[in-house]
Amino acid sequence: MKLMTWNMDSLNATLTSDSARAIMSREVVKTIIEHDPDIFAIQETKLPRTGPSKKHAEILEEMFPDYDYVWRISEEPARKSYAGTMFLYKKQLDPIVTYPKIGAPDTMDVEGRMITLEFEDFYVTQVYTPNAGSELVRLKERQVWDEKYAAYLAELDKNKPVLATGDFNVAHKEIDLANPANNRFSAGFTDEEREGFTKLLDKGFTDTFRHVHGDVTGQYSWWNQRVKTSKVNNAGWRIDYWLVSDRIADKVLKSAIIDSGKRQDHTPLLLEIDLD
Repeated sequence: MKLMTWNMDSLNATLTSDSARAIMSREVVKTIIEHDPDIFAIQETKLPRTGPSKKHAEILEEMFPDYDYVWRISEEPARKSYAGTMFLYKKQLDPIVTYPKIGAPDTMDVEGRMITLEFEDFYVTQVYTPNAGSELVRLKERQVWDEKYAAYLAELDKNKPVLATGDFNVAHKEIDLANPANNRFSAGFTDEEREGFTKLLDKGFTDTFRHVHGDVTGQYSWWNQRVKTSKVNNAGWRIDYWLVSDRIADKVLKSAIIDSGKRQDHTPLLLEIDLD
């Protein structure tokens, strides 16, 4: 099975805008289509309360004619057109779709951050983890989220193996970002967030990229688009992941970061796994 994930940072812009960034985003989508994944997870869709428009649906059908899709949007009292997730999956697949709420604080449970697909022998679930925010204003809530999310994955894992993906908004180790010394107190690299991710893995999950590539350095999934030279200088962070239950880690065939060209921000990830 081949699976991909990408924090797209606005499905609407990617599908309908004529900006230079949107054009680059559509080139990334073409790359994803060429990989022909069985399942494609998207984070940060930023769709309105009504979900995909008729125009969005028409474009998605043109781009992904062999796929069905499900989505989750930000609901009241959370902000409009905020966060959001989507799964596209091959039409021959027939998952049971759930939209989990994990008892997270603030409005996190209604920001459209999680979708889970249940298959006969495994789960595929995606997450857009809340950012701790500027000056870490949401760090305490983020810590609660991390605990609740880890407990949710552990519950799934009791039933059948789990493939968990998305933008986890944390660089786990110093080798997962270019400048660890300068980011000790930055959102995504605080001791608290890194510890939360360690505790998640300790519940029985494997970071497939590290499983395949060991301690390789210089490979990242996100470059700050507010810093024009971040990608040119490879001053990136690895904050997007494919995790799997420990007991199926040996079935991973490939876990790769896919080149998104000049486009900054997030880049897609690919997982190939033998689940037969």
